[in-house]
This record gives sequence, structure tokens and C-alpha cells, in this order.
Amino acid sequence: MKNRFLLRCLLVALPAVAMSGCAFLQRHLPWVPGAKPAAAPVARPPAHPAAKPPPPPPPAAKPPSQPPAPRPAEPPPAARTPVVSPADKAYADGKKAMEEGGPERALEWFSLAWKERPDHPGVAQEFDGALIALKKNGDAAYVQGKPEDAGKRWTATLRYMNHPAVKPKSLPFTRAEVQGQVDRLSAQLMDQGLMEYRKGNIPGAIADWKIILAYDPNHKEAAQSIRTASTQLENLKKLPPKK
Repeated sequence: MKNRFLLRCLLVALPAVAMSGCAFLQRHLPWVPGAKPAAAPVARPPAHPAAKPPPPPPPAAKPPSQPPAPRPAEPPPAARTPVVSPADKAYADGKKAMEEGGPERALEWFSLAWKERPDHPGVAQEFDGALIALKKNGDAAYVQGKPEDAGKRWTATLRYMNHPAVKPKSLPFTRAEVQGQVDRLSAQLMDQGLMEYRKGNIPGAIADWKIILAYDPNHKEAAQSIRTASTQLENLKKLPPKK
């Protein structure tokens, strides 16, 4: 009996508790007409943190750097041809002429070198030797019966003896001695031509006197003799032939 009484009391009190609870909810939660009661949240499993991406692989090891290839050795610069001055070139040409047996030509080159460079040491050393050789060539030509060559070389010797490169004391002859040789040769040729003229060999006489003018163009006596003989030769050509 007692249990039934308790159950009955509980059933009577239950609606009142429910009504009082609804009233409480309506006071504290605003109600929106037509709104459906919110669905109960669905329980979700706890979210796990996203897995971190694997770390990037370490950079590939660089191959060991190769040392730079050695540069090929550069060839040495070509040697520059030394610039030869006009004086030195003329001196070299004079030396070559001497080696070829041409002392007069050598003296011409030496004179040019001296003009370009006064007191050229090579010219000062070689000039006298070339002059002595020229004089000897004149002597040899005279002995060989070549008066024209002898006269030309002796007069050339006299001309170069005036050059400032000459050292007169080093020469085995003097200017007076060489001039005497030229004068004797000219006198000899004048006499030889006169003899031919007297023989009536006028062309032969003219030929002898022309030899003098070949090495001494200013020889007045030879020039006058040639003019006289040439005029006479022309007059003889005008004579009628003998019958």
C-alpha cells in the first residue's frame, strides 16, 4: 500500500515539474515562431592534428669541383725587328761593297752614312781602309796598261781625301803624291796623242786625249787639242779623194 501511495504522488507531481521547467526555459531562451528546435549536435570524433609533411630530402651532395684546366702557355712575343737608321743602313751597304771588292762604291756609302750621322764610329774606322784600297786599285790598273781606270781611281782617291772622316796620318801616301801620279799620267797621254797626230793618225790622237777628259773633265789642254784635231779631221773629209 505504501508503494502505491508513493507512485501516485510521483505521477501527480511529474506534470507540475514539467510545466515549471518549460516556463523556466521560455523565460531564459527566446522562442522564434516556426523555428524548429535545434537538432542535438552530433558527436564527432576528436579531430586529430594533420600529419606533418615529411621533411624534404637533403640536397644532393655536389660533386667535388674540378680545378680549372691550366691555360695553354702563350707563345713568347715575336721579336721585333730592330729599326735600322739610314746612317747604319748606308754603313752596312758600304761594308758589303768592300767585301765585294768595290772600295769606291764603299766610300760612296760611307760618305752617305757620315752625312746622316756625323762622327759615325763605323765609318770613322773603315773609311781610311777603303781609301787605301781605292788607291791600290789605281796603281794596279796603271801597271796593267789601263790608263783610264788608273786615272779615275786616282782622282777619286784625291776627292775622298778631303772627307772629314779621313785621318791623313794613317794613310801611306800624301795628297801631293797622288796628284803627281795623275799629272804624270795626263802628260803621258798628251804626248802620246801628239805623236799620233804627227803621224797623221788624228782619230788615235783624239782617243788618247779623250782618256784624260774621262777622269779630268777640266783638263783644258786636252779639250783644246781635241777641238783642233776634230776640226782638222772634218776638213780632211771634205777634200776630194786623190786620183
